[in-house]
Amino acid sequence: MSVNTFFWFENGAEEAADFYVSVIPNSRVVDIARNSDGSAFIVSLELDGQAVTIMNGGPDHPLTDAASLQVVVDSQDEVDRLWDALTEGGQPGPCGWLTDRYGLFWQVVPSVLLELMSGDDPAKTIAVGTALRTMSKLDVKSLQDAYDNA
Repeated sequence: MSVNTFFWFENGAEEAADFYVSVIPNSRVVDIARNSDGSAFIVSLELDGQAVTIMNGGPDHPLTDAASLQVVVDSQDEVDRLWDALTEGGQPGPCGWLTDRYGLFWQVVPSVLLELMSGDDPAKTIAVGTALRTMSKLDVKSLQDAYDNA
């Protein structure tokens, strides 16, 4: 058995897969099933070990923010790098969310946020949540300051 994340794209799956593996370290395109005209139909890839499949299925099922890929990173530099790459041609959103140029939704999250939001002091976690809701790209220092000053 395996569990795989599957996204229905209108088109551009092969181009998107090549872009994603260039942006996410330790990633690769695994396989491409092609239509009779040579165009990509289904692209299988691994994003840092996570199995993802993208299908060029046409416009019947557009991507929404109800499904996204979350990337948890260890530093502000990685937040900045991924945010800049993924929003190029895309759209920033609230609270670390964004839409890339292919219409796929992402969350770029510093690992410290998960720690700060699961602390034992409710006032501190509320302060972090309040600060989070004011941000588009997440800022590690501001999140830590909100926690420390609560």
